[in-house]
Amino acid sequence: MFCKIRSTACLLAATSMMAMPIAAQAEDAAQLVDINGMFAADAETELRNRGFGFVSHNRNSQGYNYSYWWDEEDDDCVQVEEYRGRIQSITDASDQDCGHHMNADATAALGVAAGAAVLGAIFGHNSNHHDDNRHSDDHAYERDYERGYNDGLHNASYHNRDRSEGYSAGYSAGVDQRNTNLRHHSRRGGYHQAAQISDLQGSRAAGAMDTMESRGFRQVDNFTSGNTRYSIQYNRNTRQCVQMTIADGHIYDIRDIGQNPNCR
Repeated sequence: MFCKIRSTACLLAATSMMAMPIAAQAEDAAQLVDINGMFAADAETELRNRGFGFVSHNRNSQGYNYSYWWDEEDDDCVQVEEYRGRIQSITDASDQDCGHHMNADATAALGVAAGAAVLGAIFGHNSNHHDDNRHSDDHAYERDYERGYNDGLHNASYHNRDRSEGYSAGYSAGVDQRNTNLRHHSRRGGYHQAAQISDLQGSRAAGAMDTMESRGFRQVDNFTSGNTRYSIQYNRNTRQCVQMTIADGHIYDIRDIGQNPNCR
């Protein structure tokens, strides 16, 4: 199976954990800078040629895709950042990001005893979920962050029993990831119809506005912050209240925000 480094691809679900043939000795991120700027499909081929195998992937609310790649022979883990089909950066990641060498505190936090592959599948957050793009060296903070992340990701009640900053930060990151994962969902249940909006992510703003109007939306609020414009759109028939974030003439982000004073 062959998949591009992007959220719309199948991301090697069937083969991601299989050992990959080594064409040459793998390199760390500093030796992979020539891959920056490549199209995602070309970058994937190049990474495989250099001995890396795909491990996992997540997308953030700004539309950036992060994939993690592991070289079994050299114990190297790298993070690949992609946006709009091109590689933006490749950085060294922790072994933990690739599901290897989890520390004892993190293992205890999960309450499981299993091999690296199983732990890699269970351990929820990656480096890119942190604001500084790296795991904390404080094992207690990281343990609390992971608990908060999983609670937020799975819509559990906020339960910061130790008043931990790590839990609070992790919970926020988990909620953000959950909302990103559910971008396709209208936030309405039952059999109510909902207009499609996710396909407009990344499109040109002018065309997207026309499309929104054709789908039954009307602009009910509009404001700017710096070089970024925000448009609130409401669909009376489907009761969708959508915020469009516009930058550089394109839809940077579009999501159903549920409610707004002007969505009525």
